[in-house]
Amino acid sequence: MARNKRKGQARRDSSGKTWLLWGGFAAVIAAVLLLVAVSQAGLVADSAPGPSLERRIAAPDFQLTLYQGADVLGSDQLQFSDAFGQGKPVVLNFYAGLCPPCRAEMPGFQKVYDGSGQQFILLGLDIGPFIGLGSNDDGRRLLQELSITYPAGTTAQANTVSAYNVLGMPTTVFITSDGTILETHAGLLDETSLREKVEALIRATEAS
Repeated sequence: MARNKRKGQARRDSSGKTWLLWGGFAAVIAAVLLLVAVSQAGLVADSAPGPSLERRIAAPDFQLTLYQGADVLGSDQLQFSDAFGQGKPVVLNFYAGLCPPCRAEMPGFQKVYDGSGQQFILLGLDIGPFIGLGSNDDGRRLLQELSITYPAGTTAQANTVSAYNVLGMPTTVFITSDGTILETHAGLLDETSLREKVEALIRATEAS
């Protein structure tokens, strides 16, 4: 009887070790597949056109497809660096269609744009598909629901999120007219805070 118990225990131990081996093997395979996916995403992003030969900026460049604002930026397909062609500073706002704080701050952004839009470029960049907060259709719909008129669009380059170190939503980047990042703000910005930061950005651009 004791011998049978030992044999049964040995079989269970062997079975447990087998499952552990398979589990470890599966984890390794999953890690490899994840690395391959990330690598492929990077290759796709890096294969897109780089900065325009006529204009290079210090801020990371990327390919941009506009939902609206082609009349302001000159085209609905362009490089981000092209936004600096007017010699104005740029406020780049990362948003997503299903991001509640983004929805909360956008009316204030619109008011600042309505008041001072001739002095700077405001650009909303929808990254919802990259972070699981909505599709491009959701991003467009949010603009329509809130009657947002400033330029906004998206990019197919997933590495734009990491290039700008976007760790929270929304994130707003303040960039001088020569393409230098002056400040990055993570989190919701109310109208008053945004206006103060835009004024500081304009002063920094004039001083440079």
